[in-house]
Amino acid sequence: MTADGLQFHRAVEDMEIWSTSSDGFSFVITYESPVGPGFRGRPGYVASWRPIHHSSGAIKIGGSPFNTFAEAEEACNTMLKYLTKQN
Repeated sequence: MTADGLQFHRAVEDMEIWSTSSDGFSFVITYESPVGPGFRGRPGYVASWRPIHHSSGAIKIGGSPFNTFAEAEEACNTMLKYLTKQN
């Protein structure tokens, strides 16, 4: 993890999907909306995580969907701090 927290990058050029990984965990933020291209759902940014080295599904971070990307990013940083304290 950098001093500024997780560094997300756009994972898919034509869709609103951002990803990053740190300390054995993968994080993804997607934008959902009821209409238009991309993921369907309540409008907002959905944050999720999963362990990199386990074949398990992603776990949605509580509070999703968030109103802004920054809120979703902050939730991912908070989850990483929690997860790394558990190990």
